[in-house]
Amino acid sequence: MAEKRYRIAMVDDNAANLTIGRTILKEHYEVFPVPSSARLFDLLAKVSPDLILLDIMMPEMDGYETIKRLKADRRYESIPVIFLSAQSDESSELRGLAMGAVDYITKPFSAPLLLKRVENHLLISQQRVKLQNYNADLKQEVSRKATQLVGMQDAMLSAITEMVEFRDGDTGGHIDRTQLYLKWLIDELMAQGIYADLTWDWDVDLLVASAPLHDAGKIAISDAILRKPGKLTEDEFEIMKEHVDFGVEIIERIEARSDNCSNFLKFAKVIAASHHEKYDGSGYPWGLAGDEIPLEGRLMAIVDVYDALISRRPYKEAFPPEVAERVINEGSGAHFDPVLVGVFNNVSDKFANISRGSKERMSMAGAELRPVGRYESSHIA
Repeated sequence: MAEKRYRIAMVDDNAANLTIGRTILKEHYEVFPVPSSARLFDLLAKVSPDLILLDIMMPEMDGYETIKRLKADRRYESIPVIFLSAQSDESSELRGLAMGAVDYITKPFSAPLLLKRVENHLLISQQRVKLQNYNADLKQEVSRKATQLVGMQDAMLSAITEMVEFRDGDTGGHIDRTQLYLKWLIDELMAQGIYADLTWDWDVDLLVASAPLHDAGKIAISDAILRKPGKLTEDEFEIMKEHVDFGVEIIERIEARSDNCSNFLKFAKVIAASHHEKYDGSGYPWGLAGDEIPLEGRLMAIVDVYDALISRRPYKEAFPPEVAERVINEGSGAHFDPVLVGVFNNVSDKFANISRGSKERMSMAGAELRPVGRYESSHIA
């Protein structure tokens, strides 16, 4: 394969200079002599030179105006430009370099000097292209590795949460639904500018992605309690409450072994620790009240209870969305942040659409419902 011959456009209104320049360069390069800047732009429409030798003092459009146009056009801005000029004063040279020229050669030029300058700048340009390609390849590889890492993280997260769902007796996609509910709730919250002082720096995607870990601690609760077909005794309820501490401990263990998931795990830990707190202070594990409860936990409380109500569990049948909506509103100011209940009411139709996506719940919609109060137990709250 023949070695690539670099292309050089030489712009000068003096025909003798063009002839001399072409004679010096043609043995090593493919040279395109151009008598004016206007003709240069005609050439650029057809040919992509690797370097431009540009005279400064030309009629109609001088070298300064020409390089200004070149650098303003994304198609040509990366082509290196060497100024050729009979002017040898420092100010002219500085002006040319300031406008983006890579070098400045005074006329009359010597053949060895011209050849060496051209060779050096073509080499620099070639190395720059190689570096750009390397950086692009590196970014692509980093992106591929990051995608693999995220995929692995998602797979591990899915495995953990699906195991919890299975042990909890819920095969209806609780994790997927709660993420969708949470996203709608947060989007509406931000759209209204509510609690903006608390949410301005949230990475919502990370927050929503972390939500599936909210009940990770249930993996440490025995099936006898977790899948009991009825209300828990007081002692059983105390054991059930321990799933919060177990969940936080699991997340902290992951956190201790992770260098790049800090924000994701921070959200996960806050949600796991606080989503069973109640606005009136009667929740667990700390009995926090009102604004003492992290906003993430207050949001997750609404989402978690709503889905528990519309889902079939070992201890209950599924309620239709309108019943779940009523329970959320009845709990305003007691179980739930009343401000967030107002936000929920704005998107409750979207919650209902998500909940109706399950054929199982659709089939249960006509089933006889037992009193709601029967299920206001530790299984839901």
